[in-house]
Amino acid sequence: MRKRLLPLLFCLLSPLTLWAWGVDGHRAVGKIAEHHLSRKARREVQRLLGTETLTLVSTWPDEIRYYPEFKETAPWHYVNTPSGLPHDQYVQAIKSQTTANAYSALEAQMRILADVNKTKEERAAALKFVVHIVGDVHQPMHTGHAEDKGGNDIKLKYRGKDTNLHSLWDSGLLDYQGLTYTEMAQQYDHKLRNRQIRQLQASTPDQWLWESYQESEKLYQETPAGTDVDYKYYPAHADLMKKRIVEAGVRLAGLLNETLG
Repeated sequence: MRKRLLPLLFCLLSPLTLWAWGVDGHRAVGKIAEHHLSRKARREVQRLLGTETLTLVSTWPDEIRYYPEFKETAPWHYVNTPSGLPHDQYVQAIKSQTTANAYSALEAQMRILADVNKTKEERAAALKFVVHIVGDVHQPMHTGHAEDKGGNDIKLKYRGKDTNLHSLWDSGLLDYQGLTYTEMAQQYDHKLRNRQIRQLQASTPDQWLWESYQESEKLYQETPAGTDVDYKYYPAHADLMKKRIVEAGVRLAGLLNETLG
């Protein structure tokens, strides 16, 4: 039992953990996706997950990656590139990386999920990774710079406490609003029209990452190391946070509708 607790303790104590959107943010993405599933995709999700739901499995890849048998999945949660890349160079950069990253992991897990010759257990695990990675790549700081570990080394103060740019976007802004993941899903996911949903679901993962990369570049410039983030930061960035969570949920549903429906 003690050996099994050590990875969990490391997860809780490490300042470099990469829980994009935090637990509630990931679950809000899963909850929103559930609202937009087709009937066929919903049935297949239920068959693969049994009593679990997209909402609850959305955090599974974060919960297991500190165990030795899953250590190779650690880089699956982010894509780090140099700053200042134009669109075409950025897309080429994320597609040509020889080490594992969120883009290549998402593609690989989607292939497993779509392969009906794989076992139910293999496809269920792939589904859990897909749910999580889609959430990850919509968090801007999961497309940050390698030299500062996606903003983990950009030390800040927020509401009088020490933090960093990555953590501020992982959970700091979400925690500030004080909503549960169910409340987030209900409040965020009601303004999109059918045309907007279709447009979001027609986009591709490299586009999702490009959008996050562009936002991360702005966040780096706005919030250099040593910034004392004041009360103006949340209202200035809340709409972006909500937008990215909704887009992640809607696009996740589109991905699953196409693959499982």
